[in-house]
Amino acid sequence: MTADAVTSSTAAPGADYADTASAAYRAALQVIETVEPRIAAATRKELADQRDSLKLIASENYASPAVLLTMGTWLSDKYAEGTIGHRFYAGCQNVDVVESVAAEHARELFGAPYAYAQPHSGIDANLVAFWAILATRVEAPGLAELGAKHVNDLSEADWESLRNKLGNQRLMGMSLDAGGHLTHGFRPNISGKMFHQRSYGTDPETGLLDYDALAAAAREFKPLILVGGYSAYPRRVDFAKLREIADEVGATLMVDMAHFAGLVAGKVFTGDEDPVPHAHVTTTTTHKSLRGPRGGLVLAQPEYSDAVDKGCPMVLGGPLSHVMAAKAVALAEARQPSFQAYAQRVADNAKSLAEGFLKRGARLVTGGTDNHIVLLDVTSFGLTGRQAESALLDAGVVTNRNSIPADPNGAWYTSGIRFGTPALTTRGFGAAEFDRVAELVVDVLQNTQPNSTGPTGFSKAKYTLADGTAERVHAASAEMLAANPLYPGLTL
Repeated sequence: MTADAVTSSTAAPGADYADTASAAYRAALQVIETVEPRIAAATRKELADQRDSLKLIASENYASPAVLLTMGTWLSDKYAEGTIGHRFYAGCQNVDVVESVAAEHARELFGAPYAYAQPHSGIDANLVAFWAILATRVEAPGLAELGAKHVNDLSEADWESLRNKLGNQRLMGMSLDAGGHLTHGFRPNISGKMFHQRSYGTDPETGLLDYDALAAAAREFKPLILVGGYSAYPRRVDFAKLREIADEVGATLMVDMAHFAGLVAGKVFTGDEDPVPHAHVTTTTTHKSLRGPRGGLVLAQPEYSDAVDKGCPMVLGGPLSHVMAAKAVALAEARQPSFQAYAQRVADNAKSLAEGFLKRGARLVTGGTDNHIVLLDVTSFGLTGRQAESALLDAGVVTNRNSIPADPNGAWYTSGIRFGTPALTTRGFGAAEFDRVAELVVDVLQNTQPNSTGPTGFSKAKYTLADGTAERVHAASAEMLAANPLYPGLTL
């Protein structure tokens, strides 16, 4: 049964499935309750909260009961450092099966020649990719330059020479305020400390990627790694152009598709908009739009596969075998035809949400969307992103504040709110519901005022929400949520 059929009312599961899942969760929570009842209570409350709120965080979704239940097994108890068939612990034959199945589904789903299912998160996947590229492009030639010595025979001076080379390579990725991710070279992140880093941005007028400007910057900087992908850019990317730029300057193209992997898996992004055929190495999370467990994957062309396969112990500790099992289940779900229909609805719903904002006078970064993200500039409401995020949460609308290009409020207070459509699409929301969501969001923001800090200015954090607004929006949301229940038939 597909994930749609077990999370939303659009294809309600049979009674037997719902009853079985309910019994499984009730039993699990009863067992937990005997040891630490506060954890059982918090778990029940989390389900209730998710059922009762408009979840619009672009990086969140709802995994199926099959995926969630897979994580709660004794596979969690097994150490399995190493790779399939080459573990540092005995008794890993079942983990080998789990990891093999997860990698097989990933290869088939994305059309990749190689897949690595061990990363614990997207950041871990990026670290594995970075070090695999360094090992392939720098370390191996570096060792060759040091002569025919065995690795164990290298002197401290030899290693110092190699460390200097590894630590002085260049990386170029999208800036945080333009929509990039922390791991694409943001200075406070380890990626900004590992590399000599430079960011590329977007056109200051349109907010869109300027490939000619990016190419010019790459020619000047000559990075070893060119990073594509985003976490808050509401448009599609031409990865064939990025590969041309990378090839021209001798860079390895690495694409982080964590946010839009579901749209790649669902064949919404194909051809030049599918990064996998164009990138040397592609990373992703397995949750977000892919709707699986929290974890990561690395996909790679053959020349990088050996280095990626050394992710543990190079970067990672012991793989989380129970999460790899859940990845396998989620990837199997994503290979079903129904997932392609879901992915298309995600993109269609984002357009409906964007149009709903625009017709109510809101300002969107890039003027719209053609993926799953809508980025709202809240300065037109006289608010910071932090104020807008908090006021919306008061009204039961769960979002996250986000930087916008050349953000005057910086990365903490921000000037934007990022919306994503994957989660509510899973629940069954369509165009009409997302238009109504836009109406409710605008209602909240129009009725929020920043608190004065005296005669000279206003707070960037404190605000006042007009009386009755939160109650009005909660009531309207409740109608849509009731019509599109989360995990219908699941009772605790």
